[in-house]
Amino acid sequence: MIDILVSAFFLSVILLGIHSYFGIEIIKRGIIFTDLAIGQMAALGAAVALRFFDGQYVYLVSLAFALSGGLAIAMVSRRAKNHEAFIGLMYALGISGVYLLLSTSAHGMEDIEKLLAADILFTPVKEVVKTSILYGILGIVIFYFHRKTTGTLREILFFITFSLTVTSSVKLAGVLVVFALLVGPALAASTISSSTNDKWQLGKAWIIGIIVNISAIALSYKFDLPTGYTIVFAHASIAMISFTFHIN
Repeated sequence: MIDILVSAFFLSVILLGIHSYFGIEIIKRGIIFTDLAIGQMAALGAAVALRFFDGQYVYLVSLAFALSGGLAIAMVSRRAKNHEAFIGLMYALGISGVYLLLSTSAHGMEDIEKLLAADILFTPVKEVVKTSILYGILGIVIFYFHRKTTGTLREILFFITFSLTVTSSVKLAGVLVVFALLVGPALAASTISSSTNDKWQLGKAWIIGIIVNISAIALSYKFDLPTGYTIVFAHASIAMISFTFHIN
């Protein structure tokens, strides 16, 4: 059992590492629900693959849906008005589509549960390793091109890498876990940062996220709770409490 807990912890840290960066960037842009929307579009793609292709091509179809959503948000977010309404409707479209596609399936509700918040305790080690390699490559790409690009091109590249990341994460952990890991530590870190340009904000998000992950996984093990939902609850609680007491 200890091996399972260690594997789950490493996966949560790997997810946290890259999602904290995206969370800080999303908060700066003021498009907080982007992750939920793109994640839900990835889940919709997975539902399409499960419904029409017998579970084959899940990653490719999911990625195609996520990229479409990400590029659409990249275009509308350049506008001054109503982009949050568009993002919210994209999320509504994605989640309703998942239920419509899987509601009549024999294992539909089980698949829906996994797409929302998977039990990361049982993620195969090889998937953890593959994910760490992928996110390492994406991290290098982000670091290099963020400094080399500006304007619309930077935004498009940002959302492409974001969509790639979210697609892989939703497959492993589910939409809600991805959203919690992305926004929770970033929001909590912002409450103890001197400004939005605090160079230590990412490091603070990592530290907060690791502590919360350890606590959530330990609690889920001790009280036999669903690991994914425990992680979501813990990150949401800490972020909301820190944000509430930060308000003057």
